[in-house]
Amino acid sequence: MSRTRWGIIGTGGIAAAFARDLRPVDDAEVVAVGSRSDESASDFAGRLDVPRSYGSFEKLVDDPDVDVVYVATPQTAHAANVRLALEAGKPVLCEKPFTVNAAEARDLVELARERGLFLMEAMWTRFLPHFRRIDELLRAGALGEITTVVADHGQAIPADPGHRLQRADLAGGALLDLGIYPVSLASYVLGRPDGVSAAGTLSESGVDAQTSAVFTYASGAHAVVTTTLRARTANRAVITGTEARIEIDDVWYAPTSFSLLRPGAEPERFEPATGGGLRHQAVEVARLLRDGATESDVMPLDETVAIMATLDEIRRQIGLRFPTE
Repeated sequence: MSRTRWGIIGTGGIAAAFARDLRPVDDAEVVAVGSRSDESASDFAGRLDVPRSYGSFEKLVDDPDVDVVYVATPQTAHAANVRLALEAGKPVLCEKPFTVNAAEARDLVELARERGLFLMEAMWTRFLPHFRRIDELLRAGALGEITTVVADHGQAIPADPGHRLQRADLAGGALLDLGIYPVSLASYVLGRPDGVSAAGTLSESGVDAQTSAVFTYASGAHAVVTTTLRARTANRAVITGTEARIEIDDVWYAPTSFSLLRPGAEPERFEPATGGGLRHQAVEVARLLRDGATESDVMPLDETVAIMATLDEIRRQIGLRFPTE
């Protein structure tokens, strides 16, 4: 494919941001959008200059001009939407959290592998320029042995029971929507934890208003992650090793800067690239599709399943279960 043609399932804020962020990408374009209604799809297409709109997801995945599908619906719909696209023979990039639980994630990974189709969780942070540089430093052993990862993600979300993050029927709450970022960071740096100890505060609507967890590893390393719907936190992250540490600035999971700090040396600064952050994962997906790959080594499918299993364990410990499960 000389130009990757995207179809988007969903018409919410992240879908619109993705479509806008692809505009300056030379070898990518959004050619179609699908919604549950003609009106919503048509409105989205008109606002974002998308050539085709469909009032059903089935019509979107059946469009022969769609090379790859981006799933941007609420997480309770991810499993069904991804399955629909895969069964139509389409590669898929699915928003995080990948699914509601690990069982759904395993099912989709198995289907993609059976069909020989590309599938990836849209953890866009991993493809950002500052994270690519952090990856280089980690691989080079610049920090020494990793001892600690600390990260938070907190936002002041309206207490309105109609807000999607306050709705248990949409698998809302802090953990899956916001906490996925620090949990994924810990996985990225240290892998799947050997132990999980979590605490959470549930809201009246049945979602987690605030959750924190400590992960332990056989190496002796720890990760401390926290997330909340109640207030905007510092939204910073620190990766500490025996030789140096990396401090990632606010907002650490979006395009930003970081410092490499070594004892007795001046801090080394990395400044953020300009532009939006969602395009980088799309560029990587296009490259992988051209190469005939069926998954990414930056965001592997087995790791996505492992992250969902960690989220499952946190939810078990804090007593958070959704009515759709």
